[in-house]
Amino acid sequence: MTPEQKDLIVQNFSDVKPRAVEVAAAFYARLFTLDPTLRPMFLGDMKSQQKKLMDVLATAVDSLERLDELVPVLWQLGKRHGGYGVQDAHYDTVATALLGALEAELGPEAFTAAHKAAWTDVYTLMATVMKQAASEGVVARGRR
Repeated sequence: MTPEQKDLIVQNFSDVKPRAVEVAAAFYARLFTLDPTLRPMFLGDMKSQQKKLMDVLATAVDSLERLDELVPVLWQLGKRHGGYGVQDAHYDTVATALLGALEAELGPEAFTAAHKAAWTDVYTLMATVMKQAASEGVVARGRR
């Protein structure tokens, strides 16, 4: 990620924070529309789930300059998600839902093509680490 992309993400996330509830709700609405089979994975309180989503995004944004601190957090998150049954293909659906929710809630002036590219890079990093962690958990479980 370039310094300019990091700046775009930080600036954009400051626009997201006051609208966190709306952005998270839009994300899950899009996610379940894109893939209704994912809905049963979310049996708990959706308000709590929405807060967790925004907390993870905040952690990622706050750690852009310290990726060495972010990777272990994402690794643990990936292992947990693997245990929930999340598959690699689900990460693509999540990316589409996340980018769509950001664009819809922030509008085209605040979520430009440059913002979308920067968020795509951040999300790709996050998803890559999480998928690797989940696959390690599957391999480890298979060896027992």
